Amino acid sequence: MCGIFAYINYLEARTRKEILETLIRGLQRLEYRGYDSAGLAFDDPNRDTVIIRRKGKVKVLENEIWSRDNLTLDEKLPKHVGIAHTRWATHGAPAAVNSHPQRSDDSNEFVVVHNGIITNYKDIKQLLLKKGMSFESETDTEIIAKLVKHIHDHHQDISFQDLVEQVALQLEGAYALVFKSSKYPGQCVATRRGSPLLIGIKTKSSLASNHVPVVFNKDKPRHTDLTNSSSLIGAKLQRTSSTTEFSPISDTEDVEFFYASDASAFIEYTKQTLFLEDDDIALISDGRLTIHRVRRSLDDKSPLTREIITLKMEIQEIMKGNFSSFMQKEIFEQPESVVNTMRGRVKFETETVVLGGIKDFIPEIKRCRRLILIGCGTSYHSAFATRQILQELTEIPVMVEIASAFLDMKTPIFRDDVCFFISQSGETADTLMALRYCKERGSLIVGVTNTVGSSICRESHCGIHINAGPEIGVASTKAYTSQIISLVMFALVMCEDRISLRPRRSEIIQGLRTLPDQIQRVLKIDDEVKALAEELHTKKSIFIMGRGYNHATCLEGALKVEELTYIPSKGVLAGELKHGPLAVVDEAMPVIMIVTRDDVYTKCMNAVAQVKARGGRPIVICEENDQETTKIAYRTLKIPHSVDCLQGVVAVIPLQLLSYHIAVLRGCNVDCPRNLAKSVTVE
Repeated sequence: MCGIFAYINYLEARTRKEILETLIRGLQRLEYRGYDSAGLAFDDPNRDTVIIRRKGKVKVLENEIWSRDNLTLDEKLPKHVGIAHTRWATHGAPAAVNSHPQRSDDSNEFVVVHNGIITNYKDIKQLLLKKGMSFESETDTEIIAKLVKHIHDHHQDISFQDLVEQVALQLEGAYALVFKSSKYPGQCVATRRGSPLLIGIKTKSSLASNHVPVVFNKDKPRHTDLTNSSSLIGAKLQRTSSTTEFSPISDTEDVEFFYASDASAFIEYTKQTLFLEDDDIALISDGRLTIHRVRRSLDDKSPLTREIITLKMEIQEIMKGNFSSFMQKEIFEQPESVVNTMRGRVKFETETVVLGGIKDFIPEIKRCRRLILIGCGTSYHSAFATRQILQELTEIPVMVEIASAFLDMKTPIFRDDVCFFISQSGETADTLMALRYCKERGSLIVGVTNTVGSSICRESHCGIHINAGPEIGVASTKAYTSQIISLVMFALVMCEDRISLRPRRSEIIQGLRTLPDQIQRVLKIDDEVKALAEELHTKKSIFIMGRGYNHATCLEGALKVEELTYIPSKGVLAGELKHGPLAVVDEAMPVIMIVTRDDVYTKCMNAVAQVKARGGRPIVICEENDQETTKIAYRTLKIPHSVDCLQGVVAVIPLQLLSYHIAVLRGCNVDCPRNLAKSVTVE
């Protein structure tokens, strides 16, 4: 949750207006991560820190900034630090006072932006209150700014980087933090633990453009004893750190740095990116980036290396183009996104599948006791949608678990288990904690993500990148279909040497070949779906029912309706209809049913009959040319026939379109549903 953005220029002179425009544009790129309030901090002509915060979207903040007439916008600044934040509220209601940046005092000596949750903030707050400090917000973030000032007041000769390190050692929970201070002009320090934070580097030198490893790699032990400040929590601190430094070719070369929660915030400026890892402390000062890592073990002597990589993302990929919203764009991108997921992996002529990210681990996976698929929300549904085909083709027991419940149950994990962790962002907090739980117990970890360099990517033994392209809309669409295809491809790899399964493999691979065209055909019924939405957008609730492979489709469709339209919606297993759900079926209750020609077709038709017998008017998603189903339905949406394990990819498209159109008709914000954010980096 929340979006962090910071811009630091050195010798690349920018006007204050240009700096503010850069900060605002960065926040707009990150607004999908949080949009209940926003704020930024920058220097005024006297080099004091100005904070502007507003409740609402980034546009409200932007209007407030340009309405001020005392900002001296034309002043050229050869070096400057600006930090910004867009918030998804966790502690404290959406309000300007609870927005970030949070400050240390009335003079804004230290300001900080924060993504995550500090779990021990109450203890630290009580101690700071005893030291005479007062608080103005309800946030857990304010204690960080106050703690920085408290330590600095007792150790004024300490460097900014060491100061932030001492603060980080006191904090428990998940966080990404970026600090600015009038006490350390021109410097910006960041750290992370459990929440994503990237650094973009823009320089005219060949160093960054060639994406070589970071310039200097030094191992130097650093022992610091800040007894007075560390005793704030109670323990005397000692630690060692490894330090890595990046600098431009010459001291007189201009350079620009960006801190961000997501590369989309700075991709229009640079593709040269460095991913911070947990417990990194990154300092930008006078055109140099220095990173050292806090180590809790004095025996850890491994060198610290960070590589600057070149992103393949293009700015056009995060623009809406001719579409009214990112979600609509991403729905209509699915014919292309599923091709990209299969590109270079599925060879249709020879009917072979290669997944380079897990190729070397296939023998070990084949010997495992069970496969455990773990995810949250839409990612959980993609796992649920592929459980049946995975069991069929691998002949290995498959468990599908919701990450948060998985941790609550303390599920036994064994060394011969293989655990898949599915997450679009690769940063989902519950999924990441479940990953670490399983890794500690010796299981093989396989990451399935859409984000290169994410925490799940880095902490997995191997993985599958779904290659769906950037997904900005909070309600996941194309990532869901690409996750399903990725897991189906894994199942195909697992059974490639099984002669008895060759006909089934061939059927599925040919189904993958035709899938993009089938999705394109479904998108052509958009006008029909819109007409149906006009009938349903005033309803109080919606049932979506199916069976077999389409049970997961119903769950995902219901989730999309709830996320976007705020209409309570339930995905129902058709076989459970008479065990409770049938009680609420009447002519006023919209019931959408997915009925396709597969092994459960007859059972689904029985469910349609039961709904009609109770006065219900079933809206049926069925296959083209299925006259039998059409005759008994109140309304139909026709989709192409696909192989059973891929039918859900085709069938979910009308439900995505339906939720989109209902949301538009109800006046809801399609890309930014209330109370939700894209990357769930908090528990």
